[in-house]
Amino acid sequence: MLKALIVDDSRQIADSMVNMLSFFDINGQAAYGARAGLNALKEMTPSIVFLDLNMPGLTGFEVLSYLRREPHLENVPVIVVTSDDQPESAEQAMEKGATAYLIKPMTLDVLEATLKSLGLIA
Repeated sequence: MLKALIVDDSRQIADSMVNMLSFFDINGQAAYGARAGLNALKEMTPSIVFLDLNMPGLTGFEVLSYLRREPHLENVPVIVVTSDDQPESAEQAMEKGATAYLIKPMTLDVLEATLKSLGLIA
């Protein structure tokens, strides 16, 4: 079974993502904020990471940079899920190594299409 880490400072959004992923038999673990996400990454190597950009303290961009510097995490797909619909933010995220960039609120159909495009589900 695939393991996903959802890093978002909104408990509601992170928990909603965990529920959405269960429809695709993906075991999601929520981390409520960037620091919680970094701590979780010390304990697990997920199959995929869902990452918010705008979080207090550390940003999603900083978490993304960390992921791409760590040898055991550098190839883990990272899907940015954010309310930031600015093209510059999407471009910056992709330059830093994001695999996909999705705008909140995300629907189950968009999630399914993204997971299929990455070859994570059939």
